[in-house]
Amino acid sequence: MPNIKSAIKRVKVTEKKNLRNRMIKSAMKTQIKKFDTAVSANEADVKLLSATQGAVDKAAAKGVIHKNAANRKKARMAKRLAKAAQ
Repeated sequence: MPNIKSAIKRVKVTEKKNLRNRMIKSAMKTQIKKFDTAVSANEADVKLLSATQGAVDKAAAKGVIHKNAANRKKARMAKRLAKAAQ
Protein backbone atom coordinates (compact mmCIF):
# COMPACT_ATOMS: atom_id res chain seq x y z
CA MET A 1 0.00 0.00 0.00
CA PRO A 2 1.41 3.39 -0.94
CA ASN A 3 2.31 5.98 1.69
CA ILE A 4 2.25 9.09 -0.50
CA LYS A 5 -1.09 10.87 -0.74
CA SER A 6 -1.09 11.17 -4.54
CA ALA A 7 -0.16 7.50 -4.91
CA ILE A 8 -3.05 6.52 -2.63
CA LYS A 9 -5.41 8.53 -4.82
CA ARG A 10 -4.03 6.92 -7.98
CA VAL A 11 -4.73 3.47 -6.53
CA LYS A 12 -8.36 4.44 -5.78
CA VAL A 13 -8.88 6.00 -9.21
CA THR A 14 -7.31 3.03 -10.96
CA GLU A 15 -9.56 0.60 -9.09
CA LYS A 16 -12.67 2.57 -10.09
CA LYS A 17 -11.62 2.75 -13.74
CA ASN A 18 -10.69 -0.92 -13.76
CA LEU A 19 -14.12 -1.88 -12.39
CA ARG A 20 -15.89 0.30 -14.96
CA ASN A 21 -13.85 -1.12 -17.83
CA ARG A 22 -14.49 -4.69 -16.70
CA MET A 23 -18.24 -4.05 -16.50
CA ILE A 24 -18.38 -2.58 -20.00
CA LYS A 25 -16.18 -5.31 -21.47
CA SER A 26 -18.21 -8.02 -19.73
CA ALA A 27 -21.50 -6.61 -21.07
CA MET A 28 -20.01 -6.47 -24.56
CA LYS A 29 -18.77 -10.07 -24.38
CA THR A 30 -22.14 -11.27 -23.07
CA GLN A 31 -23.96 -9.60 -25.96
CA ILE A 32 -21.50 -11.12 -28.46
CA LYS A 33 -22.07 -14.58 -26.95
CA LYS A 34 -25.84 -14.11 -27.27
CA PHE A 35 -25.36 -13.20 -30.91
CA ASP A 36 -23.09 -16.20 -31.55
CA THR A 37 -25.55 -18.65 -29.99
CA ALA A 38 -28.40 -17.14 -32.00
CA VAL A 39 -26.38 -17.45 -35.23
CA SER A 40 -25.52 -21.07 -34.50
CA ALA A 41 -29.20 -21.79 -33.81
CA ASN A 42 -30.27 -19.91 -36.97
CA GLU A 43 -32.30 -17.45 -34.90
CA ALA A 44 -30.17 -14.35 -35.45
CA ASP A 45 -31.63 -11.33 -37.21
CA VAL A 46 -30.61 -7.79 -38.12
CA LYS A 47 -32.12 -6.45 -34.90
CA LEU A 48 -29.85 -8.62 -32.75
CA LEU A 49 -26.86 -7.69 -34.90
CA SER A 50 -27.66 -4.01 -34.40
CA ALA A 51 -27.91 -4.42 -30.62
CA THR A 52 -24.62 -6.31 -30.51
CA GLN A 53 -22.87 -3.74 -32.68
CA GLY A 54 -24.20 -1.04 -30.35
CA ALA A 55 -22.60 -2.77 -27.37
CA VAL A 56 -19.30 -2.99 -29.22
CA ASP A 57 -19.52 0.67 -30.26
CA LYS A 58 -20.23 1.69 -26.66
CA ALA A 59 -17.11 -0.14 -25.46
CA ALA A 60 -15.04 1.59 -28.15
CA ALA A 61 -16.51 4.99 -27.31
CA LYS A 62 -15.61 4.51 -23.64
CA GLY A 63 -12.06 3.56 -24.60
CA VAL A 64 -12.30 0.00 -23.31
CA ILE A 65 -11.37 -1.45 -26.70
CA HIS A 66 -9.68 0.18 -29.66
CA LYS A 67 -11.77 1.67 -32.47
CA ASN A 68 -10.26 -0.67 -35.07
CA ALA A 69 -10.89 -3.70 -32.86
CA ALA A 70 -14.54 -2.67 -32.60
CA ASN A 71 -14.82 -2.31 -36.37
CA ARG A 72 -13.18 -5.71 -36.85
CA LYS A 73 -15.62 -7.36 -34.43
CA LYS A 74 -18.61 -5.73 -36.14
CA ALA A 75 -17.44 -6.76 -39.61
CA ARG A 76 -16.95 -10.36 -38.52
CA MET A 77 -20.40 -10.48 -36.92
CA ALA A 78 -22.03 -9.11 -40.08
CA LYS A 79 -20.16 -11.67 -42.17
CA ARG A 80 -21.32 -14.52 -39.89
CA LEU A 81 -24.94 -13.34 -40.09
CA ALA A 82 -24.79 -13.09 -43.89
CA LYS A 83 -23.27 -16.57 -44.13
CA ALA A 84 -25.92 -18.02 -41.82
CA ALA A 85 -28.70 -16.40 -43.86
CA GLN A 86 -27.66 -18.28 -47.01
